[in-house]
Amino acid sequence: MINLFIVFIGAGIGGSLRYLISDFAAKNFSVYFPFGTLIVNLIGSLILGFMIFGFDEKGLINDKIKLFIGIGFCGGLTTFSTFSYETFYLLKNTQFLLATLNITLNVLTTILGIYLAYIAVR
Repeated sequence: MINLFIVFIGAGIGGSLRYLISDFAAKNFSVYFPFGTLIVNLIGSLILGFMIFGFDEKGLINDKIKLFIGIGFCGGLTTFSTFSYETFYLLKNTQFLLATLNITLNVLTTILGIYLAYIAVR
C-alpha cells in the first residue's frame, strides 16, 4: 500500500508541474504547435535517464525513490496520451507537416534526453 501512495504523490507533483509548464508554453510560444508537451516529454526523459544511468545502475537509489521518480513523477509529468491526442488532432485537421514535426521532435528529443543523461553520468 505504501508503494501506491509513493507513486500517487509523485504523479501528483509531476502532473502539477506538467500543467504549469504547458500553461507557460501556451502563453509564451506558438499556439499552433504543442510545445508544452514537447518540453515536458524532454524533461521527463532527462530525469528518467539521470535516475536510471546516474543512480540506479550504480546502486545509489532505493526502490521507493525509483517508484516515486520513475513511475510517479515522470509518469505524471510526461504526456504520451496527450502527445497522441495532439498528433491525431493535427492529422484530423490536415496539418500533416505539423503532425509529422510533432511526432519527429517528440520521439527524437526524448531519446536525446535519455542519451544526454546517459553521457552526463558516465
